[in-house]
Amino acid sequence: MNARLLPEILVLSGENAQAELPLAAEGVLRYVWESRWGSMLIEVKEGRVFVNGSLVEAAFMSEKAASRAGRL
Repeated sequence: MNARLLPEILVLSGENAQAELPLAAEGVLRYVWESRWGSMLIEVKEGRVFVNGSLVEAAFMSEKAASRAGRL
């Protein structure tokens, strides 16, 4: 990955009425991924992953991981 390290607050460029988004919050990990298709917000809350607010489900989960997640 060649993205530069950014501060823990997402500051939009230019004049924008939207408030700054704090990326650091207790119990939540947030990352902003910049790609050629645009930005996406990746959040990890309580071991679950969300991309742009939508839950991401694993296609495969080992038996051990599934039992830890309460899915067995």
